[in-house]
Amino acid sequence: MIYILLVISFFVRLIGINQSLWLDEAITANVVKLPIKQIVTNFSVNDFHPPLYYWFLNVWVRIFGDSVILMRLSSVLFSIITILLVYLIGKNNNKKYGIWAATLVATNPLLIYYSQELRMYSMVVGWLTGAVYFWLKIIDPSAKTRTNWKNILGFNLMTFLAFCTFYGSVFLIGAMMIYPFFTKKYKLSFYCSVGLVVAITVVYPLLGLQLKNSGEMLKEVSNWGLVLGKVNIKNLLLIPLKFSVGKISWYPKINYYIVGGLWTLVVWVIMIKNIFKNKIMGVLLLLPIFLGIIFSIKSPLLQYFRFLYLIPITSLLLAKTKSTKTIFLLTGGFIFFSFMYLLNQNMHREDWKLLTSNLEDKQKIYMISSFADPIKFYNPTIQVEDIKTVDPKENEVVVVPYGEIIHGLDTSQKMESLGYKQTEIKNFREVKLEYWKRR
Repeated sequence: MIYILLVISFFVRLIGINQSLWLDEAITANVVKLPIKQIVTNFSVNDFHPPLYYWFLNVWVRIFGDSVILMRLSSVLFSIITILLVYLIGKNNNKKYGIWAATLVATNPLLIYYSQELRMYSMVVGWLTGAVYFWLKIIDPSAKTRTNWKNILGFNLMTFLAFCTFYGSVFLIGAMMIYPFFTKKYKLSFYCSVGLVVAITVVYPLLGLQLKNSGEMLKEVSNWGLVLGKVNIKNLLLIPLKFSVGKISWYPKINYYIVGGLWTLVVWVIMIKNIFKNKIMGVLLLLPIFLGIIFSIKSPLLQYFRFLYLIPITSLLLAKTKSTKTIFLLTGGFIFFSFMYLLNQNMHREDWKLLTSNLEDKQKIYMISSFADPIKFYNPTIQVEDIKTVDPKENEVVVVPYGEIIHGLDTSQKMESLGYKQTEIKNFREVKLEYWKRR
């Protein structure tokens, strides 16, 4: 049964996999073409992620090629591994529980979205689900020996890889380190910290530079803090909402919040009930969010996708319900929202591919240059001028107004002040081309 589920899950994740790269994916696609050393020296120092994912993808591209589909298959692979690991975790209880939990994680709409994204999130979910698998074996009171070195080694390897892939994994790793301490298993708490300590030691020189450079960026880019995730009611509510309905939205917004909110309420009422049946999994779900809130008071990181690795835990909790009808209800709801995304192009990513196809080779355009990676990926011959620092002088100008809020720039106001009049707009799903002509 599990193998059928894995095969179906794989093919479902191929639906729409060739859709356009959006900004962050295009950055990834361009970066992984660099030599391994330059990924760190030329890119990572100005990024805020560890380099392991980019190194992995660099090797992947050398073996399988750099087409969008082939690159995204790396994320699909880790998604399938996660489903298998959830099954193995549940199977330790009983096989039926393992199948139900694996089915819920396989159909979760947010995990399906990120299983197709060319970013590190699918990979880190795989590493941390592996860590949970080993951790549960380590703390199992029925184990013959409290010091199971094989599982401790596996756990620390997974946490090392997770932190070297995504710094935000520290919240779940921290929860798994803290739990044995408060149950007075002090040695286990120490043993569970080795992987994280080694990972921090390895990446510390890079992390120090990243912290310094990110501080400078916050000063230079007026509204950069908007994308980080401050502690507020909206960001907190988005965690259960997006975990339940995925990365979709529709208009009018009131309908989205009513439908999505009611479904989220159903999912989380079931989950909260099951937390009382499995307090250990409840700790693994809630403590990382609490730690993230505390951390984000000073350094904002409270965005739902940064806690994506908690969805396998929510699936294990939801599968604890004894009602088969409830499992079918949850699975059906997840499938509905998943296919709403997969089969509806209006809910897909920014269509930079189509936007770029509307430009000619070597054409000059104006936009914030730090956001030009998608255009560079799809047509590197296009000339990009930074509209923040360069004033257009041509009679006819093409502008891509993207990321303006973050940089505190109003391109329309600037173009009008320079004596231009807008003549046409072409929309490409959340991105657009504006055509301007001098009056």
